[in-house]
Amino acid sequence: MIRAIIFDFDGLILETEGPTYQSWVEVYQSFGFSLPFSTWTANIGTTQGDFNPQLELEKLVKDTVDWGGVESRRRMIENTLIEAQSVLPGAVQYLNDARQLGLKLGLASNSPNAWVIRHLTRLGLVDYFDRICTADDVQHIKPDPELYLSVLRALEVKADEAIALEDSPIGIQAARQAGLICVAVPNPLIKQLTFNEADFQLDSLAETSLEQLLKKINLH
Repeated sequence: MIRAIIFDFDGLILETEGPTYQSWVEVYQSFGFSLPFSTWTANIGTTQGDFNPQLELEKLVKDTVDWGGVESRRRMIENTLIEAQSVLPGAVQYLNDARQLGLKLGLASNSPNAWVIRHLTRLGLVDYFDRICTADDVQHIKPDPELYLSVLRALEVKADEAIALEDSPIGIQAARQAGLICVAVPNPLIKQLTFNEADFQLDSLAETSLEQLLKKINLH
């Protein structure tokens, strides 16, 4: 029986993947280079991806870059775009439905705690969660399962009693390694990626209600 729902944050509750990518696109363009999305995909869902945009830009420029000024401008672009974002479709309804169904609510995010709490507070969602676990709380972030295992322990539920809602292959890999049932909800930016490891896939949380999803899972 399902007793808990564990949410990812970036890309599932709040669209941050697109703004982060766009901020780097603008940095590369300011130096006369492009940053194809196919190159960027290694960084989706993690802060420790195989692609290092700073090192790769320096290789293209063939010189050192004044990262103090560049990063300041990039973060201003990123933050402006993110601050303009509202909650992704269906997320609030899922939180409310989970509450009504008596399910525990957790959040497992690769982002720093201050980042997650600031935006959850801005969106009025921070009090929904029984446990929030971020990069600051573990030694290894996704795709390692440690974040999910930490949330499960805090919620006092077994892995097969919880559903993970994830938007990225890296997050799905972490949830599956932790033993959770995983539902992929890729945002428009990354729908072209592969989500074979997920148990189920939705176009958005607005596609089907939590109650309907639970029925599908129980019948699976």
